[in-house]
Amino acid sequence: MRDNEKAQDWDLPDLTLMMLATGCRIGECLAIGWSEVDLDGSAVDVRWRLVRRTGVGLLRLSSTKSGRKGERLIPLPSWAVAVLRRRRLAIGPGVEAVFPDSLGNWRDPSNVRRVWREVRDELEMDGFVSHTLRKTVASFLDDAEVSTRKISDQLGHSKVSMTQDRYLGRRLTDRQTAEVLEGLFDRGDEQNGPKAVP
Repeated sequence: MRDNEKAQDWDLPDLTLMMLATGCRIGECLAIGWSEVDLDGSAVDVRWRLVRRTGVGLLRLSSTKSGRKGERLIPLPSWAVAVLRRRRLAIGPGVEAVFPDSLGNWRDPSNVRRVWREVRDELEMDGFVSHTLRKTVASFLDDAEVSTRKISDQLGHSKVSMTQDRYLGRRLTDRQTAEVLEGLFDRGDEQNGPKAVP
């Protein structure tokens, strides 16, 4: 994606990295302002989202999709802080948006999604949508045995069940279930299976 001129013009490589660093929705990432970024503390305060309303235009709402419970302070990995430091130097003072449009204003998520699809199709990355990054973050944290509660907080879900049902796959995590079930039948020989149970 970094070699694609359209992706570069629309900040898609850095936006992708920020979405992977936070697990944020695209409208949340695009709504991050420099006043919510703590580079020294390696954190970002996710409290806004950008939405386009018919007849009104682009709005920066004061809560996330989940409402107040969705607002969260997210610690950032060092590689994300490096991206933000580079962007801060490149953008310069006077622009609040971390991912501004060419005029220094907030980018419209609908337009970014459209360009995302165009770049995806050009690069033949079938099925790759911005939401894929959010699920990737959840899966990566789950594989590292981060608690579901912490993953839910990272994603801004008001209910842990949403994280479990929609974002985390079911998988065999260890042999505990098999070990417990060993005692279900009297042990038989390994070739013929368990002895019959009366």
